[in-house]
Amino acid sequence: MRELFEPPLAPQISTGNLSDHVEYNARAHPEHAVFATASDAGWNPISSVHFRNQVRGVAKGLIADGIATGDRIAIFARTVYEWSVVDYAIWYAGAISVPIYETSSPEQIEWMMSDANVVATFFETNRNVVSFNEVAERLPKMTNRYVFSEGALADLTTRGQEISDEVLEQRRTKATPEDIATIIYTSGTTGRPKGCMLTHGNFMAECDNLIQILPEVFGTPEASTLLFLPLAHVFGRMIELAMFRGRVTIGHCPNPTALLKQLQSFKPTFLLAVPRVFEKVYNTAGTNAQKESPIKGRIFDKAAAVAIAYSKATENGKASLILKFQHSLFDKLVYSKLRTAMGGRVTHAISGGASLGARLGHFYRGLGIMILEGYGMTETTAGATVNRPQALKIGTVGKPVPGTCVRIADDGEVLLRGHHIFKGYWNNEAATAELLGEDGWLHSGDIGELDSAGFLRITGRKKELIVTAGGKNVAPAVLEDRLRAHPLISQCVVVGDALPYIAALVTLDEDALPAILEANKIAKEPMAQLVTSKEVRALVQQAVNDANKAVSNSEAIKKFVILPHDLTIDNGYLTPKLSIRRHLITVDFAEQIASMYR
Repeated sequence: MRELFEPPLAPQISTGNLSDHVEYNARAHPEHAVFATASDAGWNPISSVHFRNQVRGVAKGLIADGIATGDRIAIFARTVYEWSVVDYAIWYAGAISVPIYETSSPEQIEWMMSDANVVATFFETNRNVVSFNEVAERLPKMTNRYVFSEGALADLTTRGQEISDEVLEQRRTKATPEDIATIIYTSGTTGRPKGCMLTHGNFMAECDNLIQILPEVFGTPEASTLLFLPLAHVFGRMIELAMFRGRVTIGHCPNPTALLKQLQSFKPTFLLAVPRVFEKVYNTAGTNAQKESPIKGRIFDKAAAVAIAYSKATENGKASLILKFQHSLFDKLVYSKLRTAMGGRVTHAISGGASLGARLGHFYRGLGIMILEGYGMTETTAGATVNRPQALKIGTVGKPVPGTCVRIADDGEVLLRGHHIFKGYWNNEAATAELLGEDGWLHSGDIGELDSAGFLRITGRKKELIVTAGGKNVAPAVLEDRLRAHPLISQCVVVGDALPYIAALVTLDEDALPAILEANKIAKEPMAQLVTSKEVRALVQQAVNDANKAVSNSEAIKKFVILPHDLTIDNGYLTPKLSIRRHLITVDFAEQIASMYR
């Protein structure tokens, strides 16, 4: 058993709550642009004092509408500026926020709202209201509806004029660090979502410690980021709260199809994304180069190889003169163009939610963008460990965030303690006791190892380990991550538990598919025909062969089936943070799995 504790850098917070950050910014830095909103004319800065006044107005409106201390209020919207306003306004009113993913099904909406006893909901548009209306009659306590697109914030501000500053201040200051700030429902891969109770103290301590250890991200002049991850997820939410605390200018991009255009106009200094986003940027760049001409395709492939080699070489200070020359050449031909596509100012990125992989980490660092991979769960307020510019080891998820203790149990499970550990599951003491255990350590369910320098490496999931009929233990993530890295592959699910050998279900990346078909002179046909095409199967087999290089022969994928449609959030096979719902997939595609073992 190995254990590592990182002492906190920020002092322990014993009073106050998250609304204090708004008041401090407005007093100490009233004109600083803490947000920026998009318009046809460009990006409009929102100052600290303007934001504070807007939050106070909405909070007064909530109080006027009868919202009581401790009431639960849902936010059902994409990543938009209004999300941030109402998040703080809910805390000013002494209430608790309950984020709901914009992609949630009516059944999920009903469960979360009923379980949390939600009494009011902020909707982005009437489209969200339509989803809610399917279950509204079964949620009689949800009586207050506010729709951003219909001027809800202005209406609340008008109604709140009758509420005095003294009444608002009493509400605002009532919550302590021990009180619940939000209930975030884990998307879960099986069963109903569980509501994680995260306190003001969880977020405040995490914010202050992250700002201390990542000055290159939060403390640079004119630091800014464009948020496009869902604020309903703890990862995006935690980083936004830290950015607001550190007065980083925040923009919002609710529409992924507009991301590239908005990156170029907003020009952020750092990004926040999940590994799939970094993978798509890499694959799209390579596919586009190949589509323009075979020569440009080969240039990109060589540039990518040089970026990775250069990153690895600079890690130990052994970059040769030839490698430095090649890197300088490709910086002009390839790397600078990719940086420009992301706005031209990005120097760092924070990655979480899944494994990034060493290949992508080295590619982006060779490109000139340092990706700081971290690790955590909703139950740990997002962050438990993170790489830092001054302490970075690609292929790991970094060292413990200050105030965090990491222990590796005898069976390899990662155990966690610290200021970031949640209060428990809402209305579910049994699940809380199971996760935290009698010893008070949070049992993550992940398998990992701490190296001699204190870096954590996640090697698999305790419950997702596949044991073949021959008794071989196989961690599916190794193969799945490697296969998903191929431009042709969108998703991969490795199977083989209690079966003779390892196999896989794969889906094709429909965005990259046309260019790949053209490059390989394969006729474009409907997906139903392509999944059985010998030529397409041969390309997938090449990807499988490459993935198998990472494992032993007994762990290698022996057969695969290409599914005729992708695994997505919309069809229920991915969670909102893009994790695969393994149990559901193995049930729904049982026939396809069985076909590989006949």
